[in-house]
Amino acid sequence: MGTGMTRASRRQFVVTVGTAALDLMFAPGTSRAQAFPGKAIRIVVPYPAGGSVDALARILAQEMQAANGWTVVVENKGGASGAVGTREVARAEADGHTLVLGTNQTHATNAFTMKDAGYDPIADFAPVAGLADLQHALVVPKASKAASVADLVAMAKAAPGALNYGSTGNGSASHLAMELFKSKTGIDMQHVAFRGAAPLSLELVAGRIDAAFVTLPSVVSLVQAGDVKALAIASPNTAPQLPQVPRHSDAGIAGAEADAWIALFAPAKTPPAVLQSLEKSALDSIAKPAVIALATAQGIAVNARPAAAFKAYQRDELAKWGDVARSVKLIAE
Repeated sequence: MGTGMTRASRRQFVVTVGTAALDLMFAPGTSRAQAFPGKAIRIVVPYPAGGSVDALARILAQEMQAANGWTVVVENKGGASGAVGTREVARAEADGHTLVLGTNQTHATNAFTMKDAGYDPIADFAPVAGLADLQHALVVPKASKAASVADLVAMAKAAPGALNYGSTGNGSASHLAMELFKSKTGIDMQHVAFRGAAPLSLELVAGRIDAAFVTLPSVVSLVQAGDVKALAIASPNTAPQLPQVPRHSDAGIAGAEADAWIALFAPAKTPPAVLQSLEKSALDSIAKPAVIALATAQGIAVNARPAAAFKAYQRDELAKWGDVARSVKLIAE
């Protein structure tokens, strides 16, 4: 039965079809060409090694690697309140292989407290997932007469401006947390800025600072040892490490929540399919009981949030802390 093709033409047809199939298989835009990841994933921590953000990055990277067979490396790029490493990722290729473990500082308050961070926390990034919180405790010296938030507020109102409060630096999360607390309670306290949590904690233990908001990784051991007193947790959630300490809402203080948060970000314009793959891996990893246990031991409260929900939360945070920064004239010119 005739086919209308000679033997030679049939051979040519097979070669042509085979070549076309190979071209299609490896053409840009096909699934094989876009297989993710195509190389090691780098998570930039915009702070020095050894802190809470660094600890969570390494816990997360290990689990993402083990669960998916990916190569995930952590690189510390500290400096300028986290802006150095964050700026590098903003300018990286948007292919999902370079990420940043950002915080409320890098992706919210730097926009107000720095003249030029070198990036836009919204326009230059795509959220992958919200991961965890560093909860602030309202802490006073062990000899303080304040046994509750109500006591501290009453003491401050009885002598406006007589009490002081410490922070980990001008424009820091602990500074803004107390300014928010002051605005919600109508009290006046004098600000004393320190260079980090370590010197602040020493002054609290010595009784030379009347109060401060300090993140749990820096203060939980002092509370548990009885060296300082925690009056409240400035979070909508109870602190896993200090479940006996009331939240602000339990103490009747509304709208003064001040969690420091940690989230994973990719450069803007990262392909949606890549973002979805990263989001699933990050959320699956952070939800593992072993990961939660490791994070909790570091004073970190896991709080997993999908990308869409976290994006809305980040915008709310920018609005809230922008208002606080303006109220105390922290807005960079």
